[in-house]
Parts: sequence; structure tokens; C-alpha cells
Amino acid sequence: MTHRITLIPGDGIGPEVTDAARVVIEAAGVEVDWDVQEAGAAVLEDEGSPLPARVLDSIRESRTALKGPVTTPVGTGFRSVNVTLRQELDLFAAVRPAHHFPGVATRHPGTDLVVIRENTEDLYAGIEFEQGSPEASKLADALDLLARYRPPVDAGITVKPISVTGTRRIVRFALDFARRHRRRKVTVGHKANIMHHSDGVFLRTAFELDRTDYPDVELDEMQVDALALALASEPETLDVLLLPNLYGDIISDLCAGLVGGLGLAPGANIGWEYAVFEPVHGSAPDIAGKGVANPVAILLSSVLMLRHLAEDDAADRIEKATASVLEEERVRTPDMGGTATTREVAEAIASRL
Repeated sequence: MTHRITLIPGDGIGPEVTDAARVVIEAAGVEVDWDVQEAGAAVLEDEGSPLPARVLDSIRESRTALKGPVTTPVGTGFRSVNVTLRQELDLFAAVRPAHHFPGVATRHPGTDLVVIRENTEDLYAGIEFEQGSPEASKLADALDLLARYRPPVDAGITVKPISVTGTRRIVRFALDFARRHRRRKVTVGHKANIMHHSDGVFLRTAFELDRTDYPDVELDEMQVDALALALASEPETLDVLLLPNLYGDIISDLCAGLVGGLGLAPGANIGWEYAVFEPVHGSAPDIAGKGVANPVAILLSSVLMLRHLAEDDAADRIEKATASVLEEERVRTPDMGGTATTREVAEAIASRL
């Protein structure tokens, strides 16, 4: 069966690592009709948007995308392409595994976690009011009336919505994921002791959900600061972590650090209809074009994508080949202490399929 997949190379190191992914996927014998769609800073000047409508149209047609990293300016410039994709396609669940592979240096060998992050609400919903704007002033008037609190006139303001509806679906997704992958426990991370009406909704809704269909999955909760401590000291006590948007972003990077870094961290963004797979790391413009970017994160993201497409045999073979190359410690990119190029790592993995 031939799969039509939207390929978004991105910018920075994106084209290099997505090319590596194509080499390995095709070596695994998976038949793919790639629909290559450029996005990000490279198309902004010519098309007026970093995420042209054609990209979204392509994903709506193919229903599956593999995406390289896209640069997002800090504090200015265009809105994050990643956030826009998730909201436009309602990719409400981010899945970010953190699995330790033998041969990779870590203080916590055997770590095997999965972060499931609500992807469309919370502080990433994009409800922001610029410091000094008329809108910020009107909001300050309303807050003064409703909450007896008036933000400073030089304050920027971001709103944090967390809904019962959005929480129910991500909790059910997490429980389904745990059951399907024979995971034993889902831990809800929150700060409901401080944010009663946002994080509080997330926590209450999780525990009010009917869990009779999940008798073998334990549900517990932990304040996110305590969760960070537990991850740094005893990650083996944790399994699946379910978090609102911002915490999920931060904690998933912490988990990546436990197993060797962002160069090994895959990600999936999944909704009811569409799915976009991408490495967790950024575009690393400082090494773009040098051919030394670590392709493992996007290869493991490809493994998630292939399982989503029911290409389990190819996914298993790519994962085992990647693990074998990592364990040998011979062919590694500079971030892992080696001298290999992106292409050499991809070819070493492809040769074992």
C-alpha cells in the first residue's frame, strides 16, 4: 500500500533531518507518495505567511504529515507555525516518549516515560494583549471591575483557558494510550492549588471521568513542581504523564534530558482526523547546512508515524536498527560525541533494515 504523506522540511536543520528520514523510511520498504510543502521563514516573504493555506490543504488531503523544525522568532515576528498547525487541525494531543537506549549516557538508565500534553488550550491558546494597547487597557478595566485587580499599565497579558470539554478528551486519550500500550499508570500534573479555576478544571475533570473501561490503569496526580523533582530523582516511579499545554512542553524537555537530550526526542501531534509527526527539538540555525544535525529524533518520530499508519513491521525494524547504531557508539553526530554526519547516521541505520 502506498501512503500519501505531507512532508514539511521546515528551515534551519529541518531539510537535512527530513531528508535523513526519507532515506530510512524508503530503505524500510514503505511505499510513500511524498507531498513536499515548504513552510516557515523561507516562504514568509514570498507568500506573506509562514504557514500558507496550501500546507493545511495538503495535510487535510493526506491526513498525515512528517514535519521538520520551523524557526519561531522570540518575542516578535510571526506566530508559531507549530501552534497554528495544532489549532487549525485540532491536533489536541501531543505524545512525546522519553525512552533510554543502551549506549546513551544518562544518570537514569532504563527510563521509559511518555508525556501526553493537551495541545490546544492553556497559555498557548494565543489569547494575548500587548502591553500599552487599547485592548489591554479595556481588559484591565474589566479585571478591575470583576476581580478587584488592575494589572500595571506596562503589563502584557496572556489568558489561560482550560475547559471541561478539552480536558475530557485529552484524559480519555491518555487512558486509551496507556491501555493500548500496556502502561500501568497515568499521572496528572497540575498546579490546581494555585490556579483553582484553570488547573483546577483540569484536575477535577480528570478524576470525574468514568474510568470503568480502564480497570488496569491507575490514575494519580502530582503538583507540577513536585513532578519535576520526582523526574530528576526517581523517574522510574513514573509512567505516563498527562499535562496541560505549557507544563507539557516544559516537562517533555526535562524528560528528553533524562534519556540523552532533544536530539533523541520524538513527537506526535494527533487529533480525531489528522496527525503531524515531528522531532521535539528546534531548528538549530547555528548548525544549519553543516550536515551534522542528529537525525535520531525525526527517525523516532517516523516510527510513531508508521505505527499510526499500521506499518508496524517497518516501525519495529527502524526502531531496532536505531537502537543498534546507538548502542554500538561508532556512528554518532557531534552532539553525542561523534564525528558522523546526518547522512552517515541515516545510512548506518538504513543498512541494518
